[in-house]
Amino acid sequence: MRILVTSPRVAPGLMTLAAWDAVREAGRVIAADTDDPTVEAIRHAGFTVEPAPPGPVDTSAEQGSTLWIAPIGDVDWARRLADSLVSAAGGGVDAPGEVEVVFGSYDLPGARLLDLVAVMDQLRVECPWTREQTHASLQQYLLEEAYEVLDALDRGDTDELREELGDLLMQVVFHAAVAARPGDASDSSSGPDGWDIDDVAAGIVEKLVRRNPHVFADGDAATPEEVDAAWQRLKATEKQRSSVLDGVPPTLPALAYADKVVGRLEREGTLVEATGDAVGDRLLALVLAARAAGEDPEAALRRTVNALVE
Repeated sequence: MRILVTSPRVAPGLMTLAAWDAVREAGRVIAADTDDPTVEAIRHAGFTVEPAPPGPVDTSAEQGSTLWIAPIGDVDWARRLADSLVSAAGGGVDAPGEVEVVFGSYDLPGARLLDLVAVMDQLRVECPWTREQTHASLQQYLLEEAYEVLDALDRGDTDELREELGDLLMQVVFHAAVAARPGDASDSSSGPDGWDIDDVAAGIVEKLVRRNPHVFADGDAATPEEVDAAWQRLKATEKQRSSVLDGVPPTLPALAYADKVVGRLEREGTLVEATGDAVGDRLLALVLAARAAGEDPEAALRRTVNALVE
């Protein structure tokens, strides 16, 4: 007896050769859910699929060539059925033969991202709170989630980092959903903006490919320094900014803002010095010292303050 399991993130009917062989070789094909997309695909291919009979599963010897189709994506259901078949056989009922779980399709890496998009789309339609959010109303959450990711990184908690990255990813998908589907809010930021999550992903994929010619084309950068220099050259060509400081967000925390500005100016060849004795001058001098030591001043101060808190 075999049990067929398929992924909900792969087109119905797009199954492995082993799965279609199991269908062809089966004396009977039985489905727990006859409206399942996989069942529809198998029927469309010309095979008869029976609905699961009521009551306990028959484990008699004649079931040996039976193929059960699990509800799409429900591996647990398949395991429970396999366990019940094995248990029944061990309890004195004629054994159905070997119970084999056949995986008809597999998720590719990143497949669960499709689930996140689907869940967010449903929330955007059905949840009153989610439906009324705009780009502006979500700003505070995006900032909070980014800082919670930094906190998990500082503490070296990889389990929490995974969770916080999920929360941050949710904000990205949330903004894309706002852009793609108008909400309840009346201001203009409620969308649609003419783009969605696929456009977001397509944009960063194109940028990564374009700015890494040493991987995807005929570039010859061989060291991290050469890779960074090539990235910056390509970025400057693409952006065509009038100032080296264009694109540096002034809303960054002060130390991070200073570090970013100094880095841009130094890249242009401007010598930055802090010669005054005011608090701002001294803080800038510390930023310059941190850069000379290869440290991130914002992260360094955050770690020191965290030690005080602990």
